[in-house]
Amino acid sequence: MSKKAWIIQGGWHGHEPTLTSKRFASLLEKNGYETEIFDTLTVLEDLDALMQIDLLVSCWTMGEISDEQVKNVSKAVGAGVGLAGCHGGMCDSFRESTEWQFITGGQWVSHPGGDGIDYMVNICKGANPITEGLEDFPVCSEHYYLHVDPAIEVLATTRFPIVNYYHISNKPVDMPVTWTKFWGLGRVFYTSLGHHDDVFDKSPNAEIMMERGMLWAGEGKQYAADHGLTTERFENSAKMY
Repeated sequence: MSKKAWIIQGGWHGHEPTLTSKRFASLLEKNGYETEIFDTLTVLEDLDALMQIDLLVSCWTMGEISDEQVKNVSKAVGAGVGLAGCHGGMCDSFRESTEWQFITGGQWVSHPGGDGIDYMVNICKGANPITEGLEDFPVCSEHYYLHVDPAIEVLATTRFPIVNYYHISNKPVDMPVTWTKFWGLGRVFYTSLGHHDDVFDKSPNAEIMMERGMLWAGEGKQYAADHGLTTERFENSAKMY
């Protein structure tokens, strides 16, 4: 039986959600997924349907998500549904939802210098199937500064600062670019690359990481089933919401 993925596209059009959604759907279908693309968040209100998919891909910049919608995402991902996204399409999606930020592992706060910044993406050393065989590579795009969850597993970084802004009074930092984390039984993947769809053409390693990251996230539900993992130990916390 093929796996199923939903892609939600919308919000600010400057991030080309239609193009990135089409690209991600193609990558998933190449790997045997059935995909559906939605331009509304109301699909997230059907928790039973959400629980039936293997992967949710977010291509939605800014906008607003209701309490019911984000709680359903939390429950579904907590039960093993994967969550993946890139750039502002996942970690600048819903600025007023701290729960969304908690699930995803980070939130955009700035891109000093705007678009067209030349910078390096540095692959972290160590065995990981998402970055296996990849080398450091240059990117010309927005250079994302994010506030991140200390629990994330960082797969790639970039050095700040590149341009002069108020943050240069601090020490140089290696900012996470690509990471994974867990939410209950679910796997979460994010990369800050992808301001425009053509970033994935100009920097092929970015597309490789995105493809592998989505596939990794989509394995969580099956892994939990194969290993008899349940959501029981998370239920008490869920009752607080």
